Formats: sequence, C-alpha cells, structure tokens
Amino acid sequence: MSEYEVAKHTKVRRIPERGHYDEETVHSIIDAALICHVGFIEDERPFVIPCIHGREGRTLYLHGAKASRLMAESGSGKPLCITFTHVDAIVLARSLFHSSMNYRSVVAFGQGRVLEGDEKMHALEVVAEGLCPGRWDGAREPTEKEMRATSVVAVDIEHAGAKIRDHGVGDDEEDLDGPWWAGLLPVERRILDAIPSPDLRIESTPPEHVQARVGDVL
Repeated sequence: MSEYEVAKHTKVRRIPERGHYDEETVHSIIDAALICHVGFIEDERPFVIPCIHGREGRTLYLHGAKASRLMAESGSGKPLCITFTHVDAIVLARSLFHSSMNYRSVVAFGQGRVLEGDEKMHALEVVAEGLCPGRWDGAREPTEKEMRATSVVAVDIEHAGAKIRDHGVGDDEEDLDGPWWAGLLPVERRILDAIPSPDLRIESTPPEHVQARVGDVL
C-alpha cells in the first residue's frame, strides 16, 4: 500500500494514533467530499475558500470562474493547503471536556498550475465524474466561450495526512457512575432522490447514471 511521506507539517501530533498516511485512506476521504477548502496567502492576508474538486491519482483538480481570486491565486504556483472534512457523529460525553465528534479529515499540501487545452478538458471530466459518475457523457460538453470563462488548476499533492476519530465516549473512570447521559448522535450525509427540473422538455425520469448516485453515503 503506497503512503504519503510523513512531513513535519502533516504529522498528526495530537493523538498520533489517529493519523493515517496511506493513499487508500487519504483518497477515500477526498473522493467522498463534495467540496474542499483551499487556503492561501494573498497580500500577507490568509484566505480559505470552498471549491469544487476532482482527483486523479495524486493530482487534485480545482474548478472555478477564471475571474475569481481563488483561481488566480491557486494557479500562481504559491503553496496551497487544501482540507477535506466529514463529520460522522457528535460525541456526547458525561463531561463537557471529553465531548467531541467522530470525523474523517485530510490536510493536503501542494502547488497549483493552470491547465489549458486537452489537459483542461480532461480535468473537467474528472471533476464532473467525481460529482456524479456518468455525467460527462450525460450532459452537453462545454463550449469554447464557457471554456474561456472557466479556470482549472491542477495541484500535485506533495504531502497529505488524514486524521480519523471513529469510536465512542471516553469519559473519566470517576464520572461513569454519575447522573449524566452519554453516547453518540450519528450524523449521515446521503444523496437523496433526484428532483427533475420543472422546465425539462424530455422524459423527467432521471437517467440511469443519476439514479445510481441516489443513496450514496458520503
């Protein structure tokens, strides 16, 4: 199993046993996320902006309007920090101190480069397929005008690490006999039934590739 090199800035220090650096774990968290958050520095001020993404191997593709600050900065070659987070449960401990969340998260680092031509078109396909497999062939391809208005940035992941909490309450022994309830409030994010656009001029039943996405747990 391939792993990302553990660097000083990706090593999990707080409860290190929750850290994971293998590609399978890191990529599964990235792929289940519908958006990422991209952090960068502009004019000595930090920014963190949500963005649609796709992944192919160790390369992330970021997609947005060419006129946006995010695309200009992320494609400039500056160092980027890109994060992905899923909340799976609220952990209600007897003690407020030990209350927490179950989660899956990834912090990735790399530098971005703007794509053009065939690379850009391929990256857009990766992004579309990441959101809904089969959608690239199930929708109209971008026009030249739309391509000019769109920017796609490729970020080769240099370092990445995941951190996961996936267990129950961890109360102190002296609190176990106390009068306080403890347990989990599970959180689930699932793709629900498709809602056809009211202005459809074709059969309103969603195509097979759309229906296949229904029920997916992220």
